[in-house]
This record gives sequence, C-alpha cells and structure tokens, in this order.
Amino acid sequence: MRSVDTKVLGRKTYEASVRMGAKFGSKERTVVFSHNPRPKGAPPTVEFTDEPVGVFLNRLREGQGKNIWLMGGGDIIASFLDAQAIDEFVISVVPIFIGDGIPLIARRHLHVPLSLRSTEKFDDGVVQLRYAVQGRDAEFTSTQRSDV
Repeated sequence: MRSVDTKVLGRKTYEASVRMGAKFGSKERTVVFSHNPRPKGAPPTVEFTDEPVGVFLNRLREGQGKNIWLMGGGDIIASFLDAQAIDEFVISVVPIFIGDGIPLIARRHLHVPLSLRSTEKFDDGVVQLRYAVQGRDAEFTSTQRSDV
C-alpha cells in the first residue's frame, strides 16, 4: 500500500467503507466514481467523479504517479477492464462461506486470462493471491483487491 498514490472506489464501496469506520486522509488521493451528488459530510480530500473511465484515465496519466488501488463492485472493475487499465489483481480469500455477495467482475467479462505471480498465507487463514492480467503492458499499474 505504500506505493499507492491514488485510491479509486465505487460509490457503494465508499459508503460501506465509511459505515465501517474508514478514514480518508490527505496522504493519498481518493476518487469515488458515482452518478449521485457528493454526499454531505464527505471529507474534502475525497474527489467524486461521474466522468467516463477513459476520460478519467487520460487525466490521471497526465499527472504524477501511476500506482492505483481500485476497489469496487463488479461494474467499476469491468469498466476498468474495458479500458485495459488493470494490470494486476490482488485477491484475498477469507476462510468463511457467506453464500451471497457482489460479483468480482460484471457478467460481461467471462474470460480474463491471469497469470499467478504470488501467494501469501496469513495466520488468520486468509490467503492472498496476486495475479497479473495477461497481455497487459506494464506502463500503467492498477490493482484491485477483493475479499472473496
């Protein structure tokens, strides 16, 4: 996380994070994709946008920094995949079956070839899998983490 300079979240993920007590400081840039108006009480350090992913990416690429942490539901992940803007998935497998949840990727993405980079097991039973998206060049790095 120390290499991350921009966090990108979907609106529902942002709202769930706030409910769970997440703090959004000024050390890293936070951008929330939302078609809804900026919520009252949102920290001034959090940027809200409804621009298309491609426009956002072009604007982001013009600035400094390239390490982005993307966290959201299946639609925002699919939108970034459509823009060929995800180089790596970091997926945490939590040892609990919940029986329901939000898809990692929207249904329109049925085939995304991945290459396993590494695995890490934690004392609490969580296993973290790091995958490279095959066929992506390394000029733009974007990471998505999801608890499955």
